[in-house]
Amino acid sequence: MSQRKESGDKRGQPSSPRQAPVTISDVQELVRRKDEIEAQIKAYYEVLEDQKGVGMNEPLVDIEGYPRADVDVYQVRTARHNIICLQNDHKALMKQVEEALHQLHARGKEKQAKDAAEAQNEAMNQGQGSSWGPGQSLPQPFAKVNSISPGSPASNSGLQVDDEIVEFGSVNTHNFQNLQNIGTVVQHSEGHPLNVTVLRRGERLQLRLVPMRWAGKGLLGCNIIPLQR
Repeated sequence: MSQRKESGDKRGQPSSPRQAPVTISDVQELVRRKDEIEAQIKAYYEVLEDQKGVGMNEPLVDIEGYPRADVDVYQVRTARHNIICLQNDHKALMKQVEEALHQLHARGKEKQAKDAAEAQNEAMNQGQGSSWGPGQSLPQPFAKVNSISPGSPASNSGLQVDDEIVEFGSVNTHNFQNLQNIGTVVQHSEGHPLNVTVLRRGERLQLRLVPMRWAGKGLLGCNIIPLQR
């Protein structure tokens, strides 16, 4: 009977809850607690400083072995004990902060890689535009891709050198004034996909470009030059 009861107890045990992903708010709360502990440690060190600057290691007895009369021995011992406890708490909290930041960084890199892969796949699957037939006028491009860095967001999107840009997000041939228009769209779209329409050897292609931080300079990794109208 005891064996059956033991088996039943194991089946009745609740499963361990899955740990929730760390958020930026969690990190901010850890940092707030860290700052609070550091302020408390500083306050207790000030207590020691007020007691003839005894610090953490100076003796609290005189040469005859009696408690020193020039300091509050109880207050000093209490301050020292609290400092040691708080320093241990601070060390453990700093480890939590480090682990939380590591998780956030790893999750951010994973999301960037996933977004880039999705943008590239969609560009390959949906960005194959059809050639324009006879009698159809091609849209008017306003800029041209002059160079692309390997491994950049622009390269991952499927952009190629000499692609002529017809639309770049909200910028098109009707409202384009200068390259600052494109720069503004890029800055406001970091981490978010942009629809980019280009002409490539007479073919109209729809691409998705995700401006993001990468190993090189800028958010795109390509050089765009305006076309003469």
